[in-house]
Amino acid sequence: MYAKAAKIIKSAERCVVFTGAGISVESGIPPFRGENGLWNKYDPMIFDIQYFGMNTRQSWEVFRTIFYEVFGEVKPNTAHYILAQMEKRQLVKAVITQNVDNLHTQAGSKNVHEFHGSLKTLVCLGCKTSFKVSDIDLHYLPPVCSRCGGILKPDVVFFGEVIPEPAGTHSFNEITRADCFILIGTTGTVAPANIIPGAAKSNGASIIEINPFPSEYTSSVTDIFIREKASVAMEKLMEEIDKKSV
Repeated sequence: MYAKAAKIIKSAERCVVFTGAGISVESGIPPFRGENGLWNKYDPMIFDIQYFGMNTRQSWEVFRTIFYEVFGEVKPNTAHYILAQMEKRQLVKAVITQNVDNLHTQAGSKNVHEFHGSLKTLVCLGCKTSFKVSDIDLHYLPPVCSRCGGILKPDVVFFGEVIPEPAGTHSFNEITRADCFILIGTTGTVAPANIIPGAAKSNGASIIEINPFPSEYTSSVTDIFIREKASVAMEKLMEEIDKKSV
């Protein structure tokens, strides 16, 4: 299994990684869905753009707790660092991530398409100016734009919003270019991101999936299923990649 996956990765012209919440669980970030998911604790409507407009301060109190207190101290884990090394060695050309935690970039990956945006920036709903969250005092809610006085929101995709550019275009372009897709920690339930692996498969890419449990992809598009958590699987995969041919 690992040997076959390693062979595919080493022989690929363009290997792309597609990650979901599962890769960040080992860093201490809870998933949104599932038994211990955030949706079991918070109403998903908080992340609806219309709800946010009508309940701005209440929404921001939750965002501050989840995103900038709970998520704020997390660090990349082994899987993130190995992917960054794979990019440096030209084994991986790009990472498409559904995550908004910025951990791929922190780990050193350079070509990262943040399909759902990033918590590291806030955007003004009025003039669309972006700000680093580190430059904004979140003790005062809701935060406002220093240029126009408009309300700031985390620069991530809320329900009712479109996928940000250029991340959306770059991500879908990878479908036509990649001959290998590595899926890590994604369930395949979030649209429209969930159509990317299937489209890549239809275009001829080999699909390697790493997940502790079967996903929507496992029986439909996956060629090699590695049933393991991300850090363990990536360590074993790199060991196999680094083996010298006899």
